[in-house]
Amino acid sequence: MTESFDLVVIGGGPGGYVAAIRAAQLGMRTAVVEREHLGGICLNWGCIPTKALLRSAEVLHLMHDAAAFGLSASNVGFDLAAVVKRSRAIAAQLQAGVKHLLKKNKVSVYEGLGRLGGKGKVAVSRDGKPVADLAAQHIILATGARPRVLPGLEPDGKQVWTYKEAMIPAAMPKSLLVVGSGAIGVEFASFYRTLGAEVTIVELLDRVLPVEDAEVSAAAKKSFERQGMKILTSATVKALKKDAGGVTATVATASGEQSVRVERVILAVGITPNTENLGLEGTGVKLERGHVVVDAWLRTGEPGVYAIGDITGAPWLAHKASHEGVLCVEKIAGLAHVAPLDPRRIPGCTYCQPQVASIGLSEEKAKQLGHSVRVGRFPLVGNGKAIALGDTEGFVKTVFDAKTGELLGAHMIGPEVTEMIQGYAVAKTLETTEAELMHTVFPHPTISEAMHEAVLDAYGRVIHY
Repeated sequence: MTESFDLVVIGGGPGGYVAAIRAAQLGMRTAVVEREHLGGICLNWGCIPTKALLRSAEVLHLMHDAAAFGLSASNVGFDLAAVVKRSRAIAAQLQAGVKHLLKKNKVSVYEGLGRLGGKGKVAVSRDGKPVADLAAQHIILATGARPRVLPGLEPDGKQVWTYKEAMIPAAMPKSLLVVGSGAIGVEFASFYRTLGAEVTIVELLDRVLPVEDAEVSAAAKKSFERQGMKILTSATVKALKKDAGGVTATVATASGEQSVRVERVILAVGITPNTENLGLEGTGVKLERGHVVVDAWLRTGEPGVYAIGDITGAPWLAHKASHEGVLCVEKIAGLAHVAPLDPRRIPGCTYCQPQVASIGLSEEKAKQLGHSVRVGRFPLVGNGKAIALGDTEGFVKTVFDAKTGELLGAHMIGPEVTEMIQGYAVAKTLETTEAELMHTVFPHPTISEAMHEAVLDAYGRVIHY
């Protein structure tokens, strides 16, 4: 028997469940089909549990540095099983919260694999057996992505890990090779290094955190090396040889090949969209490099079928997926004042030590696009709150259009910058110029004052440095 809905969402991650809740708020009869865990990878095996692990590492770091604060802490250590248990408990708590929110908003949830079954239809199956047939005028694909696998570097779940195994280690590895220095790679590198592992990072491009502003990348590299990490850039892992004692990686660098011997390897070389088994064959849905092609309103080439989140391409961020879910549903509902998502207004955050956050154009990219720029910088060593916290590593950088005063981009590295970047995100949404930012009153003492000073510096008016 076919169940009829106004909207069916395939995928219950941060894009899918948010889209479903917003649709229900707008009066649509809505269903979500989820094959594994509500909340998706982000909540269960990504954004949230990794931050719980990193918080444990941060507290351990502070405990080791207790003397600097006039405190004493002896026999400082950690219980890895308890650290992992806390992380998993937090993920479970939030997953239960998502389930409650869907129930509260009267969204029907179907457990199983959803695939297009003809125009306006979704077939749900589990373990190869039919579960339900759903019909809807509108269908949103929100199936997310999985770790990218490179030939010859396939994970085995034991010695060669993806992020999933890296979050639930049975024992603490003494040495670790991280392949890839994007957000996932450097976050795990920070966690394991703080807990005492010898960490080597291999990055294909010429710098770590390659999507960030070059100055931020350079500062991050110096910080990682001070922490004892070994960084190999412009390098490629050619082969992995496993034995009972660990893994030997053959790494090609500009100066020749070298061997790196470690107990474990973490692969963090990007993602692959989950577009298989969705019934896209014979539809107007088009793929480009594996990702679903959509227009500004998240519509695919098949009438009534939409796609949001990681399957539509970069940036692969949970908050981008959630925003797209709301945007897509509100456009379907015919709401006025719905605006397409401008990717230059999407903040990015990396929760390594030190934290990194950014929004908009880097200085280099702004110049490449033909902007005449004014750049401001403010080091946290000049910020009173950072000094009081005992954490002055880092800076804030702003990039303005010299002619119009438009804030083109902002880039930060240092304590709690992932919380502060939203201030610049609001500024970009409001199309704020340097004048409004300079006239904004920032509270004292806060690290956010460095945001103000970085604006002032771009115009020769910096006060505290």
